[in-house]
Amino acid sequence: MRFSIVIATYNRAALLKDTLESLSRLQPGASWEVVVVDNNSPDDTRGVVEAASASYPAPLRYAFEREQGRSAALNHGFRVARGEIVVTTDDDVRVAPDWLTTIERGLETLKCDYVGGRVLPMWESEPPHWIPRTNGRLWAVIALLDYGPEPIVFGRRVPLGVNMAMRREAIERAGGFDTRIGRKAGTLLGQEVREWCLRARAAGLVGCYVPDMAVQHLIPTDRLNKRYFRRWFYWRGISRALLYAQTGKDMESPEESQLDFSRVKHVAGVPRYLFRSAVAAVRDAVSATLRGDAVDAFERELWLWMFAGIVRQRWKDRAIAAPRLKPTVSAAP
Repeated sequence: MRFSIVIATYNRAALLKDTLESLSRLQPGASWEVVVVDNNSPDDTRGVVEAASASYPAPLRYAFEREQGRSAALNHGFRVARGEIVVTTDDDVRVAPDWLTTIERGLETLKCDYVGGRVLPMWESEPPHWIPRTNGRLWAVIALLDYGPEPIVFGRRVPLGVNMAMRREAIERAGGFDTRIGRKAGTLLGQEVREWCLRARAAGLVGCYVPDMAVQHLIPTDRLNKRYFRRWFYWRGISRALLYAQTGKDMESPEESQLDFSRVKHVAGVPRYLFRSAVAAVRDAVSATLRGDAVDAFERELWLWMFAGIVRQRWKDRAIAAPRLKPTVSAAP
């Protein structure tokens, strides 16, 4: 088996049906399969998969993962997948017929261990003016990505799990996704791909951005509001604090971390300099508001929501000593 596409899904049978229909039009020129991992869905997810499998152009397999969380579901998919190249995506995407061919070409041409590509929007409704129509700082909130027209080696930038592929050997060397910091029902935790990339890099693996490797991702209306963005950034702070406790990486820019935080002054478990950054963010938000730049003011506010999540989690973990920065193997090819 050349390709395994692994989809983790929870309670979105109608969306999954459309995604499976899109995937059915793939023309990879090599053997492939789709593994749908049901993460305790109360709807008809199993029925949708079984109905589609009867006439599907490739093996379409249903799997069940009782442990709640996207990371646990994907790890289950990794265990049962039979492909040499394992592809992860979501239950609300559309792909081009040559998607798998583009993935394979990227891995071979760039001589890397894993790849990620563009994630472009399918807006369920017209987005508000403060959400950029092209790649910007807020795109991560709604799982969109576009790093431009040229390939790059992942390092400071990382892929999104909705459009990512790994050689099986990469999973065997780096392991699966960390279930402690991945998305779970009732939360917006979401640093599992970043943590995996840090671990992959430390294992000497190389990942590349492949611009032609693209999917379209449905952006539902209920996420196109400031309340959702504030909540996402708050949980991003919690996720980054959890990552910090495990790795000692900078909570603002984990991939560029240089400090040994065991030597940095902390207040309530939070590096002291972040409090100075918070004061600066308040000042900049007020300044942007006074000059009428509502978009910039909101982006500054969102940093403060992330800081609030960091403070909450670090206070909870304050008894844990600040970890030493762990060395990282260069990602250069």
